[in-house]
Parts: sequence; C-alpha cells; structure tokens
Amino acid sequence: MIFLRKHWFDIGLILAVIATLVLRFSNIDFFGLQFLIWLNVISLFLHQFEEYRYPGYFPGMLNSVIFKSKMPDRYPLNTNSAMFINVFLGWMVYFLSAILYDKFILLAFVTMLISFGNFIMHTFIMNIKAKTFYNPGQFTATFLFLPVSCMFFVYIFEYNVLSTLELIIGIGLGLFINIFGLIKLIDIMKNENSEYVFEPRQLIPKKIF
Repeated sequence: MIFLRKHWFDIGLILAVIATLVLRFSNIDFFGLQFLIWLNVISLFLHQFEEYRYPGYFPGMLNSVIFKSKMPDRYPLNTNSAMFINVFLGWMVYFLSAILYDKFILLAFVTMLISFGNFIMHTFIMNIKAKTFYNPGQFTATFLFLPVSCMFFVYIFEYNVLSTLELIIGIGLGLFINIFGLIKLIDIMKNENSEYVFEPRQLIPKKIF
C-alpha cells in the first residue's frame, strides 16, 4: 500500500498509454459514444497525473486554498484519502461507465458531469480563491474534460439517448458524487495527526503562493 499511495498517479499514466494504444488498434467507432467514454477514462488518468505528479502541487493547493489548512501536507486531504478517492472511487466509477456503457449509459452521463465539474473547479473556483491563472489539473480539465464532456452532452441530447427522468437522476447523482466524493470523503478521512503526508513537491511553491 505504501507504493500505491506514492505512485497510483504514475500507474494511472501507464494505464492511459495502454488504453490509448488499445483504442488505436481496436475496431471502436471513433465518432460514437463508446469512444468518448473511454476518452474520458484516459483523460481522468492524465488529469490525476497533472494534479499529483507534474506539476503536482494540487494537494497542497486544495488544502491551503479551499480548506485554509495550517498543515497542508496532511490536513484535511492526505495521501491515504487522496488514493482512496481517486483510485477506489474515481477509477472504479469511470471504468464501470466504459465497460457498461451500452447497458447503463446513465453512469457515463454521471462521469461526464464529474469531469465537467472538474473544469469548473480548476478553472474558476481554485483560481479565484488562490488569485492565480493556473493550478495543477487545469490544463487537462480544459483541453480534455471540457471538450469530451461537451461532445458527449451534445450527442445524448441530439439523439435523445436519455429520458427526462434519467437526465434528472443523472444530474442529481453527478452533483452528489461531486460533493460527497470530494468534500465529504475528505472530511470523513481527515486526521491532523495523519502519518500519510504529502511530499514537499506536492505543496504550493513559495513563488506561486
């Protein structure tokens, strides 16, 4: 588990490369929903790599800017809660949305809302609160999550893939996961005396904040 806590985002990058190669040589329809959903999965891996590895100081920024923490290296988000939220929750939901897309398209809709929510979070909320023009995760949120989710939304609305009731349920679930999956889980797993501490490189550089 120690290795996983320190390198889950590096493993995600490897998975992104593998998934990209598999899609490239598969018979998938590059203009269909399945491709967009898998592209959303790949975008998640790349997004997490940007947040936690390069430039990688998203954890420190989240703790300092959003939670006003005096211990941004471990509170309220720590390496254990970050791994749990991103891997055991994030990877599972996104993978299931791709695997079950033809049987449970509503789940894919929810993940697209989560991706779009990441764009809002990184581009507006984080930058406004920190008074910055960039934060780790913003690049992939803008150039991957945003276009992929928007193309997905256009497709499902144009072809009436989801009913009105399903759209309402999906939006509700998307909002719930965006809030519970981040804020509430971080709060539940917070510990001021946590031994799961972020590395100095994952904290905000002094020249930025």
